[in-house]
Amino acid sequence: MRNLLPILTIVAAILVMWYVAATALNAPWARDQAARAGVTLSVREVIADTWAQDKPRLPAPHQVAAEIWNTTGAMVLDGRGFSKRSLFYHSWITFSATALGFVLGTALGIALAIGIVYNRTMDMSVMPWVIASQTIPILAIAPMIIVVLNAVGISGLLPKAIISMYLSFFPVVVGMVKGLRSPGVMQLDQMRTWHASGRQTFWHLRLPSSLPYLFTSLKVAMAASLVGAIVGELPTGAVAGLGARLLAGSYYGQTIQIWSALIMAATLAALLVGLIGLLQRITLKRMGMA
Repeated sequence: MRNLLPILTIVAAILVMWYVAATALNAPWARDQAARAGVTLSVREVIADTWAQDKPRLPAPHQVAAEIWNTTGAMVLDGRGFSKRSLFYHSWITFSATALGFVLGTALGIALAIGIVYNRTMDMSVMPWVIASQTIPILAIAPMIIVVLNAVGISGLLPKAIISMYLSFFPVVVGMVKGLRSPGVMQLDQMRTWHASGRQTFWHLRLPSSLPYLFTSLKVAMAASLVGAIVGELPTGAVAGLGARLLAGSYYGQTIQIWSALIMAATLAALLVGLIGLLQRITLKRMGMA
Protein backbone atom coordinates (compact mmCIF):
# COMPACT_ATOMS: atom_id res chain seq x y z
CA MET A 1 0.00 0.00 0.00
CA ARG A 2 2.89 2.35 0.81
CA ASN A 3 4.30 1.79 -2.70
CA LEU A 4 0.93 2.51 -4.30
CA LEU A 5 0.41 5.82 -2.51
CA PRO A 6 2.85 7.87 -4.66
CA ILE A 7 1.39 6.36 -7.84
CA LEU A 8 -2.19 7.09 -6.79
CA THR A 9 -1.21 10.63 -5.80
CA ILE A 10 0.27 11.30 -9.24
CA VAL A 11 -2.77 9.77 -10.98
CA ALA A 12 -5.11 11.93 -8.88
CA ALA A 13 -3.08 15.05 -9.70
CA ILE A 14 -3.19 14.23 -13.42
CA LEU A 15 -6.97 13.74 -13.30
CA VAL A 16 -7.49 17.05 -11.49
CA MET A 17 -5.35 18.92 -14.03
CA TRP A 18 -7.15 17.12 -16.85
CA TYR A 19 -10.58 18.19 -15.57
CA VAL A 20 -9.38 21.77 -15.07
CA ALA A 21 -7.93 21.86 -18.60
CA ALA A 22 -11.13 20.38 -20.08
CA THR A 23 -13.20 23.04 -18.34
CA ALA A 24 -10.95 25.88 -19.53
CA LEU A 25 -10.75 24.70 -23.15
CA ASN A 26 -14.42 23.81 -23.55
CA ALA A 27 -15.91 26.79 -21.68
CA PRO A 28 -15.80 29.27 -24.62
CA TRP A 29 -18.03 26.98 -26.69
CA ALA A 30 -20.48 26.56 -23.80
CA ARG A 31 -20.69 30.32 -23.20
CA ASP A 32 -21.02 31.04 -26.92
CA GLN A 33 -23.94 28.62 -27.28
CA ALA A 34 -25.59 30.08 -24.19
CA ALA A 35 -25.16 33.63 -25.55
CA ARG A 36 -26.77 32.62 -28.83
CA ALA A 37 -29.70 31.23 -26.88
CA GLY A 38 -29.94 34.42 -24.80
CA VAL A 39 -29.18 32.77 -21.45
CA THR A 40 -26.43 33.14 -18.90
CA LEU A 41 -24.77 30.06 -17.43
CA SER A 42 -23.67 29.80 -13.85
CA VAL A 43 -20.24 28.43 -12.99
CA ARG A 44 -21.77 25.05 -12.13
CA GLU A 45 -23.65 24.93 -15.42
CA VAL A 46 -20.53 25.86 -17.37
CA ILE A 47 -18.58 23.07 -15.70
CA ALA A 48 -21.38 20.57 -16.32
CA ASP A 49 -21.56 21.57 -19.99
CA THR A 50 -17.79 21.39 -20.54
CA TRP A 51 -17.74 17.86 -19.17
CA ALA A 52 -20.56 16.61 -21.41
CA GLN A 53 -20.03 18.07 -24.89
CA ASP A 54 -20.29 15.72 -27.87
CA LYS A 55 -17.21 17.08 -29.65
CA PRO A 56 -15.15 18.87 -26.99
CA ARG A 57 -11.76 20.37 -27.63
CA LEU A 58 -10.52 18.27 -24.71
CA PRO A 59 -12.80 15.48 -23.47
CA ALA A 60 -13.12 14.93 -19.74
CA PRO A 61 -11.58 11.74 -18.29
CA HIS A 62 -14.96 10.14 -17.60
CA GLN A 63 -15.97 10.66 -21.25
CA VAL A 64 -12.84 8.86 -22.44
CA ALA A 65 -13.37 6.09 -19.88
CA ALA A 66 -16.97 5.63 -21.02
CA GLU A 67 -15.88 5.45 -24.67
CA ILE A 68 -13.24 2.84 -23.86
CA TRP A 69 -15.74 0.77 -21.89
CA ASN A 70 -18.43 0.98 -24.59
CA THR A 71 -16.02 0.03 -27.38
CA THR A 72 -13.94 -2.49 -25.45
CA GLY A 73 -15.23 -3.97 -22.21
CA ALA A 74 -18.93 -4.00 -23.03
CA MET A 75 -18.36 -5.38 -26.54
CA VAL A 76 -16.02 -8.11 -25.29
CA LEU A 77 -18.60 -9.18 -22.70
CA ASP A 78 -21.25 -9.26 -25.45
CA GLY A 79 -19.06 -11.49 -27.61
CA ARG A 80 -18.33 -8.71 -30.10
CA GLY A 81 -14.71 -8.13 -29.10
CA PHE A 82 -13.48 -8.57 -32.68
CA SER A 83 -16.17 -6.40 -34.22
CA LYS A 84 -14.72 -3.64 -36.39
CA ARG A 85 -16.30 -1.12 -34.03
CA SER A 86 -14.45 -2.60 -31.08
CA LEU A 87 -11.38 -0.83 -29.75
CA PHE A 88 -10.14 -4.24 -28.62
CA TYR A 89 -10.10 -5.36 -32.27
CA HIS A 90 -8.17 -2.28 -33.36
CA SER A 91 -5.70 -2.79 -30.49
CA TRP A 92 -5.17 -6.38 -31.63
CA ILE A 93 -4.39 -5.24 -35.19
CA THR A 94 -1.84 -2.74 -33.92
CA PHE A 95 -0.40 -5.28 -31.49
CA SER A 96 0.14 -7.77 -34.33
CA ALA A 97 2.30 -5.30 -36.27
CA THR A 98 4.03 -4.21 -33.06
CA ALA A 99 4.94 -7.76 -32.04
CA LEU A 100 6.27 -8.72 -35.47
CA GLY A 101 8.26 -5.48 -35.79
CA PHE A 102 9.63 -5.94 -32.28
CA VAL A 103 10.81 -9.48 -33.01
CA LEU A 104 12.42 -8.42 -36.30
CA GLY A 105 14.00 -5.35 -34.70
CA THR A 106 15.35 -7.35 -31.77
CA ALA A 107 16.85 -10.00 -34.05
CA LEU A 108 18.42 -7.34 -36.31
CA GLY A 109 19.70 -5.35 -33.34
CA ILE A 110 21.34 -8.33 -31.64
CA ALA A 111 22.93 -9.49 -34.90
CA LEU A 112 24.35 -6.03 -35.62
CA ALA A 113 25.60 -5.65 -32.04
CA ILE A 114 27.48 -8.96 -32.18
CA GLY A 115 29.04 -7.95 -35.50
CA ILE A 116 30.01 -4.53 -34.17
CA VAL A 117 31.64 -5.96 -31.04
CA TYR A 118 33.53 -8.75 -32.79
CA ASN A 119 34.40 -7.02 -36.07
CA ARG A 120 36.31 -3.75 -36.07
CA THR A 121 35.32 -3.00 -39.66
CA MET A 122 31.64 -3.18 -38.73
CA ASP A 123 32.33 -1.10 -35.64
CA MET A 124 33.89 1.66 -37.73
CA SER A 125 31.45 1.49 -40.64
CA VAL A 126 28.08 0.17 -39.49
CA MET A 127 27.70 1.92 -36.13
CA PRO A 128 27.79 5.46 -37.61
CA TRP A 129 25.12 4.47 -40.11
CA VAL A 130 22.99 2.95 -37.36
CA ILE A 131 23.12 6.25 -35.48
CA ALA A 132 22.50 8.29 -38.64
CA SER A 133 19.44 6.18 -39.50
CA GLN A 134 17.63 7.55 -36.45
CA THR A 135 18.01 11.15 -37.60
CA ILE A 136 15.47 10.58 -40.39
CA PRO A 137 11.93 11.48 -39.20
CA ILE A 138 9.76 8.38 -39.20
CA LEU A 139 6.85 10.39 -40.63
CA ALA A 140 9.00 11.05 -43.71
CA ILE A 141 10.29 7.53 -44.23
CA ALA A 142 7.09 5.60 -43.42
CA PRO A 143 5.23 6.56 -46.65
CA MET A 144 8.37 5.72 -48.68
CA ILE A 145 8.58 2.25 -47.14
CA ILE A 146 4.90 1.58 -47.78
CA VAL A 147 5.02 2.82 -51.40
CA VAL A 148 8.11 0.77 -52.22
CA LEU A 149 6.73 -2.41 -50.66
CA ASN A 150 3.35 -1.93 -52.32
CA ALA A 151 5.16 -1.58 -55.65
CA VAL A 152 6.60 -5.08 -55.24
CA GLY A 153 3.27 -6.52 -54.09
CA ILE A 154 3.86 -6.49 -50.33
CA SER A 155 1.06 -4.97 -48.27
CA GLY A 156 -0.88 -5.53 -45.08
CA LEU A 157 0.94 -6.40 -41.87
CA LEU A 158 4.54 -6.56 -43.11
CA PRO A 159 5.02 -2.88 -44.13
CA LYS A 160 3.84 -1.72 -40.70
CA ALA A 161 6.08 -4.31 -39.03
CA ILE A 162 9.10 -3.06 -41.00
CA ILE A 163 8.41 0.50 -39.84
CA SER A 164 8.21 -0.83 -36.27
CA MET A 165 11.47 -2.69 -36.82
CA TYR A 166 13.12 0.50 -38.09
CA LEU A 167 12.35 2.25 -34.81
CA SER A 168 12.95 -0.67 -32.46
CA PHE A 169 16.28 -2.06 -33.64
CA PHE A 170 18.32 1.01 -32.64
CA PRO A 171 17.94 0.81 -28.83
CA VAL A 172 18.65 -2.93 -29.03
CA VAL A 173 21.89 -2.31 -30.95
CA VAL A 174 23.08 0.36 -28.52
CA GLY A 175 22.12 -1.59 -25.40
CA MET A 176 23.53 -4.87 -26.64
CA VAL A 177 26.83 -3.33 -27.72
CA LYS A 178 27.18 -1.75 -24.30
CA GLY A 179 26.30 -5.04 -22.62
CA LEU A 180 28.65 -7.20 -24.67
CA ARG A 181 31.49 -4.81 -23.90
CA SER A 182 30.65 -4.60 -20.20
CA PRO A 183 32.97 -7.43 -18.97
CA GLY A 184 36.17 -5.97 -17.53
CA VAL A 185 39.73 -6.70 -18.58
CA MET A 186 40.26 -8.97 -15.57
CA GLN A 187 37.22 -11.08 -16.48
CA LEU A 188 38.40 -11.47 -20.07
CA ASP A 189 41.90 -12.33 -18.89
CA GLN A 190 40.42 -14.96 -16.59
CA MET A 191 38.65 -16.57 -19.54
CA ARG A 192 41.93 -16.63 -21.47
CA THR A 193 43.61 -18.22 -18.45
CA TRP A 194 41.04 -20.99 -18.65
CA HIS A 195 41.82 -21.33 -22.39
CA ALA A 196 38.24 -20.46 -23.28
CA SER A 197 37.52 -20.06 -26.98
CA GLY A 198 35.87 -16.98 -28.41
CA ARG A 199 32.56 -18.85 -28.58
CA GLN A 200 32.83 -19.97 -24.95
CA THR A 201 33.70 -16.44 -23.86
CA PHE A 202 30.63 -15.18 -25.68
CA TRP A 203 28.18 -17.71 -24.22
CA HIS A 204 29.56 -17.83 -20.68
CA LEU A 205 30.70 -14.24 -20.10
CA ARG A 206 29.69 -11.63 -22.65
CA LEU A 207 26.10 -12.76 -23.24
CA PRO A 208 25.16 -13.20 -19.54
CA SER A 209 26.77 -9.83 -18.75
CA SER A 210 24.75 -8.17 -21.52
CA LEU A 211 21.31 -9.35 -20.35
CA PRO A 212 20.59 -6.45 -17.94
CA TYR A 213 21.45 -4.01 -20.74
CA LEU A 214 19.45 -6.02 -23.27
CA PHE A 215 16.25 -6.11 -21.19
CA THR A 216 16.46 -2.36 -20.55
CA SER A 217 16.84 -1.69 -24.26
CA LEU A 218 13.99 -4.11 -25.06
CA LYS A 219 11.62 -1.97 -22.98
CA VAL A 220 12.53 1.08 -25.04
CA ALA A 221 12.34 -0.95 -28.24
CA MET A 222 8.85 -2.22 -27.43
CA ALA A 223 7.51 1.30 -26.91
CA ALA A 224 9.22 2.46 -30.11
CA SER A 225 7.81 -0.52 -31.99
CA LEU A 226 4.27 0.41 -30.95
CA VAL A 227 4.82 3.97 -32.14
CA GLY A 228 6.09 2.62 -35.45
CA ALA A 229 3.03 0.40 -35.90
CA ILE A 230 0.67 3.31 -35.27
CA VAL A 231 2.62 5.64 -37.60
CA GLY A 232 2.61 2.90 -40.24
CA GLU A 233 -1.18 2.86 -40.21
CA LEU A 234 -1.52 6.58 -40.89
CA PRO A 235 -0.30 6.92 -44.52
CA THR A 236 -1.94 3.69 -45.69
CA GLY A 237 -5.53 4.79 -45.22
CA ALA A 238 -5.93 1.75 -42.98
CA VAL A 239 -9.40 0.93 -41.72
CA ALA A 240 -8.19 -1.10 -38.75
CA GLY A 241 -5.73 -0.40 -35.96
CA LEU A 242 -5.28 2.34 -33.38
CA GLY A 243 -3.67 4.55 -36.01
CA ALA A 244 -6.77 4.18 -38.16
CA ARG A 245 -8.95 5.15 -35.19
CA LEU A 246 -6.83 8.24 -34.62
CA LEU A 247 -7.06 9.16 -38.29
CA ALA A 248 -10.83 8.64 -38.47
CA GLY A 249 -11.31 10.65 -35.29
CA SER A 250 -9.29 13.55 -36.69
CA TYR A 251 -11.27 13.51 -39.95
CA TYR A 252 -14.64 13.82 -38.20
CA GLY A 253 -13.59 15.87 -35.18
CA GLN A 254 -14.28 12.99 -32.78
CA THR A 255 -11.90 14.03 -30.03
CA ILE A 256 -13.30 11.46 -27.61
CA GLN A 257 -12.47 8.71 -30.11
CA ILE A 258 -8.97 10.13 -30.55
CA TRP A 259 -8.29 10.22 -26.83
CA SER A 260 -9.71 6.75 -26.24
CA ALA A 261 -7.36 5.37 -28.91
CA LEU A 262 -4.45 7.23 -27.32
CA ILE A 263 -5.24 5.84 -23.87
CA MET A 264 -5.56 2.32 -25.31
CA ALA A 265 -2.19 2.70 -27.03
CA ALA A 266 -0.61 3.86 -23.77
CA THR A 267 -2.23 0.96 -21.89
CA LEU A 268 -1.02 -1.53 -24.50
CA ALA A 269 2.52 -0.12 -24.27
CA ALA A 270 2.46 -0.32 -20.47
CA LEU A 271 1.32 -3.96 -20.56
CA LEU A 272 3.97 -4.98 -23.09
CA VAL A 273 6.77 -3.15 -21.27
CA GLY A 274 5.53 -4.64 -18.00
CA LEU A 275 5.68 -8.12 -19.54
CA ILE A 276 9.31 -7.55 -20.53
CA GLY A 277 10.02 -6.32 -17.01
CA LEU A 278 8.51 -9.51 -15.59
CA LEU A 279 10.64 -11.67 -17.90
CA GLN A 280 13.66 -9.61 -16.85
CA ARG A 281 13.07 -10.26 -13.16
CA ILE A 282 12.50 -13.97 -13.69
CA THR A 283 15.57 -14.39 -15.96
CA LEU A 284 17.98 -12.36 -13.84
CA LYS A 285 16.74 -14.02 -10.65
CA ARG A 286 17.45 -17.48 -12.08
CA MET A 287 20.91 -16.28 -13.10
CA GLY A 288 21.56 -14.90 -9.62
CA MET A 289 21.71 -11.29 -10.79
CA ALA A 290 18.55 -9.99 -9.12
